[in-house]
Amino acid sequence: MTTRTALTARQQARLAAYTDTGYNFDPERLADYTVATGWRVDDYETELPAEAPGPPASHGSWAAAREVLRRYSFPPPGLISGIFLPDQPLEQRVMVLQARFLGFSFWFGVRIGGVTDEVRLLPDESQEQVWGYNYRTLEGHFERGQIEFMVHKNLRTGRVWCHIHAVSQTGRIRNPFYWLGFRLFGRPLQVRFSRQSLQRLKAQVEQMLQEGWNAPDAAGPVIKPISANNEAQEQLDKNG
Repeated sequence: MTTRTALTARQQARLAAYTDTGYNFDPERLADYTVATGWRVDDYETELPAEAPGPPASHGSWAAAREVLRRYSFPPPGLISGIFLPDQPLEQRVMVLQARFLGFSFWFGVRIGGVTDEVRLLPDESQEQVWGYNYRTLEGHFERGQIEFMVHKNLRTGRVWCHIHAVSQTGRIRNPFYWLGFRLFGRPLQVRFSRQSLQRLKAQVEQMLQEGWNAPDAAGPVIKPISANNEAQEQLDKNG
């Protein structure tokens, strides 16, 4: 991770400009974004090692999943690589990501839209502890929408699981080459990203539990300064 103090004044200015870039959809209308109104709504889930009933253990499955989500080490590196991850609080995080699929490469910016940390009451009157966050697409993204990553623990049964919920729609793509590539490969990329992310998250949680809470060493997205990649620099310049 590159810290803010390691950035040049110019890079800090670009980061600030990108932080102010608007979303390319209206988050206040999420309830209106349904299959019936032309949006994709996806849900994926994976079971994690169960814990004893009660609050999450300090070094248990739920806490390990929270750490993996916070580090953003779970996305498959062959599909997604991070170009810039500032040392900001999670709720302020901005990322420039590169998605690759069958030779095509797509750049896009996202911002954390909210962090969840709460106990929820379930229909059977049991409770669950929930932690996670969403990120939302910014202007210039080929898609519009939001994806959220949540880890749950049922406090009555000890069941632990992770859930991905995504709402998306293809945005405006002016470049015909990218329009064709995204039309052909965008949807398969979405599905593979979510499925493989959950597989990797589960593997990293199990690794942490087996190895005494060491940070997962499975390769995740490569995080490096924006100045290390010309295309990523151009992406920030467009939004600066």
